[in-house]
Amino acid sequence: MSAPTTAAPGAPAARPRPAAAPRRGRPPRTRRASRLLGRTAVQCVLVLTALVWITPLAGLFLSSLRPEGDNASTGWWTAFSDPSRLSLENYTALFADGGLVDAFWNTVLISVPTTVLVVGIAALAGYAFAWLDFPGRDAIFLVVVGLLVVPVQIGLLPVAKLFGAVGLFGTVTGVVLFHVAYGLPFAVFLLRNYFAEIPREMLEAARMDGGGEWRIFTRLVLPLGRPALASLAIFQFLWVWNDMLVALLFADSSAQPLTVALQSQMRQFGSNIGVLAPGAFLSLVVPLVVFFAFQRHFVQGVMAGSVK
Repeated sequence: MSAPTTAAPGAPAARPRPAAAPRRGRPPRTRRASRLLGRTAVQCVLVLTALVWITPLAGLFLSSLRPEGDNASTGWWTAFSDPSRLSLENYTALFADGGLVDAFWNTVLISVPTTVLVVGIAALAGYAFAWLDFPGRDAIFLVVVGLLVVPVQIGLLPVAKLFGAVGLFGTVTGVVLFHVAYGLPFAVFLLRNYFAEIPREMLEAARMDGGGEWRIFTRLVLPLGRPALASLAIFQFLWVWNDMLVALLFADSSAQPLTVALQSQMRQFGSNIGVLAPGAFLSLVVPLVVFFAFQRHFVQGVMAGSVK
């Protein structure tokens, strides 16, 4: 049995260690209930927000399926009381209207080429401004940034006179060129800033391996910039698809998109809900399909750069 140790003469006596203070805080059950309550509140807010956004879409869809007489006499919510009256007759009449069908395809012919041209040209220009050295690069980029503050309305009449002089006024090509010209400044600015975040060492390693600028751009920069390219494509497509101001001025009756055609139908036949509702819903479905098809890339593009 070992003897108790004694302090050496003259040595200071050891102070007793203070007892650990009890940890303060909420009990586990209280913390768990607080987290559950906060999560439930957030979910309720999200559900209410979704209902606010979805309700007009649901009303438009049900109105497009109801007979014209029912739409004129009662609200769309009464369709739940008698679902048997819903049919696709309005869509049949819509597709039988050659003017609206042509307007739909005009919208496709305007939106798709515009989106492809804007994304393609902006990707090339963004890479050049970010990683290529050429005379006047910074000055030209400042001019591009300055064009962002120019409103679209300022260029409508001058460009309309120019297109009329060269024979492009009233055509699908003229509408596409106008959208490309006014969509490029923002697109170049966005992609240049995104491409500039690519590590320089990665590009230098590719050049040391013998890769040319075009090969680096297509094999390295474009795959890395896919989230930004997808986000830009979605924004540009939605902007052009829903545009009415530019098309109303630059497109004639043979080149008008769906937005202008529906506006014309509403002006002539304001109570013809049987044609307007399915046409409006059709113009709304296509952007939704495009958005949900690229949703994953869109979220990656929005979150890019938020964390290191």
